[in-house]
Amino acid sequence: MNESKVSNRYANSLLSSASEEGKLDSIAKDMELIYSTIKANSSLGKALSSPIVRSQIKVSILEEIFKKKVSKETMDFLKFVVEKNREDLLENIAKKFLDLRDQKLGVVNVDVRSAVELSETQKKKLRENFEKLLNKKVRFSFVIDESVIGGFIAKAGDTVYDASLSHQLEILKKQFLKGGASLN
Repeated sequence: MNESKVSNRYANSLLSSASEEGKLDSIAKDMELIYSTIKANSSLGKALSSPIVRSQIKVSILEEIFKKKVSKETMDFLKFVVEKNREDLLENIAKKFLDLRDQKLGVVNVDVRSAVELSETQKKKLRENFEKLLNKKVRFSFVIDESVIGGFIAKAGDTVYDASLSHQLEILKKQFLKGGASLN
């Protein structure tokens, strides 16, 4: 079975049990911590993936890092993953869990790049427009990118919404070259 299917199975299983037990929010926070920790620390990822490191050592490493920071249920899940020799997929499982949780809750992540910090009014208007457009709740992450001359570029899933000044000028240029735009 390929890694994606395995990760999906484990993530689905955890999502189901978290939902049934009414602990979706707390386990989601735990999974966010686990995902970001493994993603940021390549040494941890290598240790978990290494066939040389024994399972008991891997459990000890995970306990040392996460035991005081995550729920008992999450810690039990981590031990179960190691027991099944799937610890090399832990980062993927955590990411898939978070994606499935967002799907279940009808939430879409939108990354917004703009040249300057957007005001709260602009962010509110952007949220209203994207929630109406996507028909889902929106979770934004904002990044200042000086290469965006003006406006913004938003990415939701695989779709890019380019409302930057350079993009608008490019559209105008194409219209002039086709002879479709006029000056009045």
